[in-house]
Amino acid sequence: MKIAIYSRKSKFTGKGDSIENQIQLCREYAYKHFNSSDDDIIIYEDEGFSGGNVDRPQFKLMMKDAKAKKFDTLVCYRLDRISRNIADFSTLIEDLQENNISFVSIREQFDTSTPMGRAMMFIASVFAQLERETIAERIRDNMMQLAKTGRWLGGVTPTGFDSKEVIYLDPSGKERKIFKLTPIPKEIQTIRLIYSKFLELDSLTQLETFCIQNGIKTKNDIYYSRFTLRNILANPVYAAADKDTYDYFTLNDYEVYTDLNEFTGKKGIMAYNKTIQKKNTSNKLRDSSEWIIAVGKHPGIIKGKDWVRVQNMIEKNKSKTFRKVKNSESLLSGILRCGNCDSFMRPKMGRVNKDGVQAFYYICELKEKSKREKCNMKNIKGNDLDNLVIEEIKKLSYKDSILSKKLENDNINISDSQSSLTSQIEELKANIENNDRAISNLVNSLSEGKDSGASKYIINQINELDAKNSKLKERLLDLKEKSDANIIKENNINLIDDIVERFADMIDTASVIEKRNLIRSIVDKVIWDGKDIDIIMFGASSRKKQ
Repeated sequence: MKIAIYSRKSKFTGKGDSIENQIQLCREYAYKHFNSSDDDIIIYEDEGFSGGNVDRPQFKLMMKDAKAKKFDTLVCYRLDRISRNIADFSTLIEDLQENNISFVSIREQFDTSTPMGRAMMFIASVFAQLERETIAERIRDNMMQLAKTGRWLGGVTPTGFDSKEVIYLDPSGKERKIFKLTPIPKEIQTIRLIYSKFLELDSLTQLETFCIQNGIKTKNDIYYSRFTLRNILANPVYAAADKDTYDYFTLNDYEVYTDLNEFTGKKGIMAYNKTIQKKNTSNKLRDSSEWIIAVGKHPGIIKGKDWVRVQNMIEKNKSKTFRKVKNSESLLSGILRCGNCDSFMRPKMGRVNKDGVQAFYYICELKEKSKREKCNMKNIKGNDLDNLVIEEIKKLSYKDSILSKKLENDNINISDSQSSLTSQIEELKANIENNDRAISNLVNSLSEGKDSGASKYIINQINELDAKNSKLKERLLDLKEKSDANIIKENNINLIDDIVERFADMIDTASVIEKRNLIRSIVDKVIWDGKDIDIIMFGASSRKKQ
């Protein structure tokens, strides 16, 4: 059984709960309760870091190793060595649970491998959930207060608007500032056009084609997709705050914060508490019943009756919107691109040929959406192209192929890099150990003559060595991450080499889904320029004329 020991201390104090003491106590616990030896123990230690958050180098490395299943149990001296934040602690326990790793805190006798320890973990989770709900409730109360002002709370402004700072005096005479949305005339024209054309066409697909054909693009200079258009059409920010929108929101269970008498039609709508925002993930829309609807400070762009009509049309068309093109035979969907405009080329069904095989061809998405106005790339027979790509990949299994030589060179480069990293890591470890010994000797000197006038100089030396070690440990963590990345690259290269080598034997008997997965595991993309195809694989290009 592999045991991880984690220790943390904000700064050196010379008191009994030093990192060395924490680790030793944890070692003794592991020896006694898990029959562990030093070879079974992995040490992670952060010194000079607060317990207020988990932004610590060794803690991050430990959690990375936990996901890689490098240890079975995590032991620490006290719970607050992990974190002083109960929500962070609860998250740690959940992450450890997901990876079947037990957690032990020897001071509090908290051991999740025992029934009592699991009960304690459950209690900690309950308190963390309570804290999260309390925070959510405070946020919602704050949203209610902000709804009174109709202000813009920040972030990416919707198309058609910019954010402008407004200075005002509060009831106590103190100067305050808020932000409000201000129209951008050119973009507002586009918004009005999008709404009017949708009311005319009653189709997101046709609206998308209209925008492409007429060169109507987003602020980022890309063509509007159906999804982007739908988001614009469903956004309350464009609607005028009038009786039509008031009735719509109240009838559909939105929480309307502003009184009806303020829905005069002059201002636009602000919707607060719309999204669930989490770090490192895209925002998700909350259920509409959780939204807080208020009258904003910006002008309404679309009349209430028109905006409501658009919502009803979107709802009515929902069942036929965004239908996915189905073709179980195509192998290159998602990796085949047009050489003219770089759009994806998707399969389109053709006739059943004389042999009873369902024929299909690949067509450029932009060509289809723009009705040939923005791209006129030739279609390509899908059955022939799929077979051609398979035959080209089969050739890559030969030992003298471009890919084979490239993989061999990559392995040599990785081996050289790994050798250099290993040497640097060993040197850093030796320097850290030397500094640790020096710190230990200085601590002993300090304890023997604590009343000496030299004490402050000794403490300064300890702090200097400790600071050096912190930098060395950060550098060590960086090198270990690079070393781990090299190992992953090497494993991927060996996996790719193995897949390519066995590709010819496996592809002919594989199912359509298996063929598709085999191709995507080694092909980055395929480009059709109307005459030739390029198969792009790991930086190497294999060209075959069609």
